[in-house]
Amino acid sequence: MNAPDLLPIALGVVAAWVCMGLAGFISPRSTRWVARVIFPLGALGSLVMAAVGLLALFAAPQSLVLPIGLPGLPLHLRLDALSGFFLFLLGSSTVGISTFASGYFREGEGTAPGLLGMQYHVFLAAMCMVMLAADAYSFMLSWEVMAMASYFLVISQHRMAEIRSAGYVYLLLAHLGAIALLLCFGVMMQGGIASLTFEAMRHAHLSPAWASVAFGLAVIGFGAKAGLVPLHIWLPEAHPAAPSPVSALMSGVMLKTALYGLLRVSFDLLHAPLWWWGVPLLALGLFGALFGVLFAAVQTDMKRLLAYSSIENIGIAFAALGLALVFHGVGLAVFAALALAAMLYHLLNHAFFKSLLFLTTGSVLHATHQRSLGKLGGLLRTMPWVGWTALIGTLAIAGLPPLNGFVAEWLLLQSFLFTPQIPEPFFNLLIPLGAAMLVLTAALAAYVMVKFYGVIFLGRAREPQLEQAHDVGWLERIGLLWLAAGCVLLGLIPTWVLQAIDRVNLMLLGKPLAQAGHSQMGNWFWLVPLSPDRASYSPVAILLVGLLVVGLTGLLTHRVYAGRVRRAAPWDCGAPGLTGRMQDSAEGFGQPIRRVFSPFFLMRVELPRPDDAEPRYRVSVEDRFWPQFYTPAAQAVLWLARQVGKIQQGRISVYLLYSFLTLLVLLMVVVR
Repeated sequence: MNAPDLLPIALGVVAAWVCMGLAGFISPRSTRWVARVIFPLGALGSLVMAAVGLLALFAAPQSLVLPIGLPGLPLHLRLDALSGFFLFLLGSSTVGISTFASGYFREGEGTAPGLLGMQYHVFLAAMCMVMLAADAYSFMLSWEVMAMASYFLVISQHRMAEIRSAGYVYLLLAHLGAIALLLCFGVMMQGGIASLTFEAMRHAHLSPAWASVAFGLAVIGFGAKAGLVPLHIWLPEAHPAAPSPVSALMSGVMLKTALYGLLRVSFDLLHAPLWWWGVPLLALGLFGALFGVLFAAVQTDMKRLLAYSSIENIGIAFAALGLALVFHGVGLAVFAALALAAMLYHLLNHAFFKSLLFLTTGSVLHATHQRSLGKLGGLLRTMPWVGWTALIGTLAIAGLPPLNGFVAEWLLLQSFLFTPQIPEPFFNLLIPLGAAMLVLTAALAAYVMVKFYGVIFLGRAREPQLEQAHDVGWLERIGLLWLAAGCVLLGLIPTWVLQAIDRVNLMLLGKPLAQAGHSQMGNWFWLVPLSPDRASYSPVAILLVGLLVVGLTGLLTHRVYAGRVRRAAPWDCGAPGLTGRMQDSAEGFGQPIRRVFSPFFLMRVELPRPDDAEPRYRVSVEDRFWPQFYTPAAQAVLWLARQVGKIQQGRISVYLLYSFLTLLVLLMVVVR
């Protein structure tokens, strides 16, 4: 395949997805037609898109102009290393999501299957167009189509009031972010419709003040889409409301489009970032990561737990981006490449393990009709396919080697260790605090995942009907295995992954990581990100040692203790008749976190009185940003709307007076 053909092929896949969506209306009420034909074809398109993105990483940038769009402004498209990486992320992860969705959707669930398939594939096409857009008009058009398609997917079960409310909050934040992005592009324009192209923005010369304004607007606009704290409030509401494949698509892929946009604006279009731009990103990212993992630790709804975990992971990505901006701004290009590589690796990892975990929760939800962790347990025996693939995703997101989650966090920690070389004394004083927050977040994330997996899959069933839970079908198994294999493979070949990511470093920073004292970053066995004297890592060696230890332990146990085990009834602690409700619960796991980090939470505790005939103990944990920030803001907007509404007198004479005064003001402006 020739490199010049990649961009037309990507557009062909986008067009094919749109056609697949429209094909759902051939038989809009037939779940079998949509699930068995449309979604598998969509997965095939994702595989092609992943191949296009991978090849684009090693090819020269390609551009294309389509003769459609605004008068005098056709659609400009560009495929380069940055967009290629994110297209690979989108395509490789959605192969598993679309395949799983082929077996997931059932008859009579919410939106008509044909309409749901159309929204799903338009959503995929819009995200690809965001990554290919090379002018502000096509970018914003694709961005809004992406927002609207995802909104309708979120409210698939629109008959439920709480789902409609979650969709409204998501749409509100999406449009507020879009307004910020419009203002950002407006600042970067230098006059005339031709300056809407990204190429014109690259050659624009903004003053440091205006460049900082544009960057700040970009952080607000893209941060609202990514779920950056404090713009995160839509995410814990929308993800639990959406069907599980949609939740996987939004968390695994859509959130990454925001990071793509911020990278495009900060490193590519503004092309000369100031070092202090990274400081607020670093602070917001680390705080958001800690905030997300703390709220994940106290959740009792499995999908809300994963939603807050996404806030944590996006916070880590923003922190890595902030550190890359700081390094780049002070001229330490090698360390900037290391931090940026850690960020991109983390985004790719998150696309796989978070999609996998959302899909496994969807399988549990279908099999048990339960989302509450307090009513689950012991599902590994009845749902082994889901349980074992979920274990891989759990270990990966917990950052345990040799799986993929460990590599990116290890690289980011290496980046923090080089911050003393930054020639800013005040900044260096704060960096140890940031490194400590990163380590604390990683430890708490592992704690949360022990809760998630242990409560759902281990122990005994907490409800009798869980014994009848069924495992997933063959299409869903293929989707889960694809994503689980991605978690393993990305963890075992980090050197090859970083060599591909290095193409993005070369494009954005002008200096690849591979030239940092070690030309090939090690080999397939050893990862050497900077130099062997500083740090190295071998996932294959860790895997082999782990397998050897487990194998020897099993062999010795079988040989030495075989036949020497006496089976008897266990000691019941004086309480015969143990049940599944006596094992540790999700609330029990979260109680220490609630107590130690109580300032983060808005807690309401209901305690029984001594004379209560039916005593009840209830604890509710809420986000402080709702009552302390968003509720007052909403009340202020309503008050302002009421004041503005007073000018609507309902009398034609008053409206004519308004028109006359407006004309007078315009005439005065023109005369001046």
